[in-house]
Amino acid sequence: MPGLTLGDTIPDLEVDTTHGRLRFYDYIGDGWLLLFSHPGDFTPVCTTELGKIAEYADKFAERGVKLLGLSCDDLHSHREWIKDIEAYNNGYKVEFPIVADPKRELIQQLNMVDPDEKDAQGNQVPSRALHIVGPDKKIKLSFLYPASVGRNMDEVVRVLDALHKSAKHKVATPANWKPGDPVVISPSVSNEAAKQMFPQGYKSTHLPSNKDYLRFTQV
Repeated sequence: MPGLTLGDTIPDLEVDTTHGRLRFYDYIGDGWLLLFSHPGDFTPVCTTELGKIAEYADKFAERGVKLLGLSCDDLHSHREWIKDIEAYNNGYKVEFPIVADPKRELIQQLNMVDPDEKDAQGNQVPSRALHIVGPDKKIKLSFLYPASVGRNMDEVVRVLDALHKSAKHKVATPANWKPGDPVVISPSVSNEAAKQMFPQGYKSTHLPSNKDYLRFTQV
């Protein structure tokens, strides 16, 4: 599939949004970015999703994450649609910008095209793509959902916490990890180095292979 993928540097695009014209790198600054596309304005799943993102805006801000939406509708459509989103979602305000891409150029560059869905005119539409971009402007994680499936904001918050944890320490998060759970020490860290890096200690899991690679600790 053409476009951006995990580990790629996001281009420093200049785009038109509901908050005016902005450049990606200036907007991100030295923080994190949640860049998410939706198939179209005035559609049911998208309305629930953007309402939920607005509701979770404080949680994202606490984690140093800025929000940026995108669809192929124009700015007038976005602004009218925001009224519906806020009315549906108990008044939570959509305070993040939404990018307009009526020529469908950005969704190609950002790898946000749904391969199957088309609009009434037969044009390609965005998928439910979501890129988490780090302070180094590289894509750290991507979700790609079909138009028929809404995204889970609790999972987005969870993976952000996991990314922050692994960026700060040489650890990884195991299956179903949530904040407060033990993490695993990276295989690149020797036992001797682990003793210095994790003075609180760690617990090795005995396995039939006798390979000491599954080591849990708290950070």
